[in-house]
Amino acid sequence: MDTHDDLEKSRTQLKKEAVALQKTGEKLVTLSDDQLSRMALPTALREAIQEVRVMKSHGARRRQMQYVGTLMRTADVEPIEQALMAIEQGAYRQAKEFHRIERWRDGLVGGNDDMMNEIMATFPDTDRQRLGQLVRSARKEKQKNTPPKSARNLFRYLKELAADQ
Repeated sequence: MDTHDDLEKSRTQLKKEAVALQKTGEKLVTLSDDQLSRMALPTALREAIQEVRVMKSHGARRRQMQYVGTLMRTADVEPIEQALMAIEQGAYRQAKEFHRIERWRDGLVGGNDDMMNEIMATFPDTDRQRLGQLVRSARKEKQKNTPPKSARNLFRYLKELAADQ
C-alpha cells in the first residue's frame, strides 16, 4: 500500500470539511456586529460576511456564502469555532436563567409560598416586604383577571435580583 494515499484525504472527507466550514460561515453571518468585532477574523472574511448581510437575491446570497466558505478554508478556524461556542453557551445560560425566573414568578403568583423562601435563600439581599407586595398585587390581578402589570413588575424585580447576584 502506498503511503502517499494514506496522507491524502478522500473526496468525501474534503467535501464534508467544506460543508462544515460553510455552516460555520453561516453562523458567523447571523451574529451581531458587536459579536463579530470581538472575533479575530481575517479582513477578507469579515468583508465577505458584511456583504452577505445586505444581499437580497437568493442566488447572489448563496454564491457569496460559498465564497465565505472558501475564505474559511484559509482562515484559522479553531479560535472562530471556540468564540461561536462561547456565544452559544452564553445564550443557553441566559435562556436557562430566564426560565428559572419565570418559574419563580409563576410559582409565587400561583400561591407557592415555599418559593418565597427559596428566593430569600438564593438572594439574601432581597427586600422581603417589596417582594411580598409584588406577589400580593400579582395574585389580586390574577383573581380579577386583569392585565398582568404586577406580574411583569414581579418578573422585573426577580430579574434585577438575579442580575445583582
